[in-house]
Amino acid sequence: MPHSAESDCSIKIGVASALGAFLIWGFSPLYYRVIGDAPALEIIAHRAIWSLLFTLILVGTTGQVRIFIRLFSNRKLLLILLISSILVSVNWLGFIWAVNNEKALEASMGYFIMPIVMVLLGRLFLDERLSRSQVISLVLVCLGVLNLLVAIQQLPWIALLLAISFGFYSLVRKKVNVSALVGLTMECLFLTPVALCYLWLLHRDGELVFGTLNIGFDLLLIGSGLMTALPLILFTSASKRLRLGTVGLLQYLNPTVQFLLAVFLFNEPFSIPHLITFSLIWLGLIIFSVDSRNQMKRDSLARKLAASTP
Repeated sequence: MPHSAESDCSIKIGVASALGAFLIWGFSPLYYRVIGDAPALEIIAHRAIWSLLFTLILVGTTGQVRIFIRLFSNRKLLLILLISSILVSVNWLGFIWAVNNEKALEASMGYFIMPIVMVLLGRLFLDERLSRSQVISLVLVCLGVLNLLVAIQQLPWIALLLAISFGFYSLVRKKVNVSALVGLTMECLFLTPVALCYLWLLHRDGELVFGTLNIGFDLLLIGSGLMTALPLILFTSASKRLRLGTVGLLQYLNPTVQFLLAVFLFNEPFSIPHLITFSLIWLGLIIFSVDSRNQMKRDSLARKLAASTP
């Protein structure tokens, strides 16, 4: 196959993978609403347990068993992954609680502002410099949050929890040189003993939902593992084939779908203060995205010039 045709094929696969990942994440509130008869903590427990089984199978089939086993000899990496497992569980819990408590709109806000939070964390912890456009984006997002706080006297804590927890999760995972699949498998391994103990306590007290309704509901709880691992695998595939800027722009498909579901399907309140807040956030994201795209073009040009210089 000619190089250009092979490259085009790889890009198409990357775009399809990215769309698949972000659409699964975007429509996931529908899935978690269906299994909303189970409390959020029980759903998280099932998500960890079944994700572990699913990812272990994938680790085996993709030939990464030795890489996974080697992690056990590195205490520093294990500690970092333990921290990341706590952060991702907080993110999962906040999202599922929000979806099943009429806070899906606020959850979508969290994923809209997440890129800005990650830039701020990079400045605070990695000494990454902020451009003028990024500072403007950060100010606009802060104004949006402040608007809700003043207008309806309500801090969008779910949005902040989701954005901050995933931002710190990304920051911590940046310190770990392992694949997304191997990292997720170890995180689920850390969470599974706690999840099993929690399910046992629910069973002992007669409060376990799993096994008490119908087989279809139980299969959906089991399927939460697939809902966790599949989009991550697709996202990893897309990241390897596409430019970071392309993935960054496509990622807004996720909170956009969540936003539309919350407003038009779940009929959550969307007032003028909400409109002003989202408008400020969207404006900040536009400025942020344009600046990121321009920066990547400048970096690409600099690399080409460096490569052509004798």
